Amino acid sequence: MLGQISLATVGLVLGGVISAIGTAAYFTNNATLNLAGFFYGIPLLLGGLALKAAELEPTPFTQPTTKEVLALRDKQATPIQNQLRQDVTRYRYGQKVHLEESLERLGLSPTNEERPILQGIREIVINGYYTLVLEFDSSLIPLETWQAKEDKLSKFFGPNLQAEVSQPTEGKIDVALITTEEEQKT
Repeated sequence: MLGQISLATVGLVLGGVISAIGTAAYFTNNATLNLAGFFYGIPLLLGGLALKAAELEPTPFTQPTTKEVLALRDKQATPIQNQLRQDVTRYRYGQKVHLEESLERLGLSPTNEERPILQGIREIVINGYYTLVLEFDSSLIPLETWQAKEDKLSKFFGPNLQAEVSQPTEGKIDVALITTEEEQKT
């Protein structure tokens, strides 16, 4: 829940309000509020601006998740699938794109210009198994490069997962992370 709230926006709003109160207090000769406004408001405002400059917005779901898929997620989703979904659907700070480090380790990010960009995710069912689909804009890395990394993707994202790469349209790559056997929930 906290990841769905932009800390940058909170800092900007609180810092702006406290700074405005401090400024108003300055003109009304209220020294206590004046000091509080400047000593707390301005740093909060500057911190909010700094966070806003380094903010990476959450990746949107490209289609609503059905009740059937939610039930399968509860039974079958691996910890890695859950972590991935939670990480990319919250605000991040100090990163250029979601999954930046993972793409580098997989050899799918040779340069900043060629790095694929995660544009959306969706949850579906494939052959009765819960599947998390990562939708990338990958106009500079061809489908063949992604397909050559399918085994590496499966191993990288953990046990009980199979990665399948497809190209729905030119320049777009879908990576389906399919649960291969049910996770035991205790």
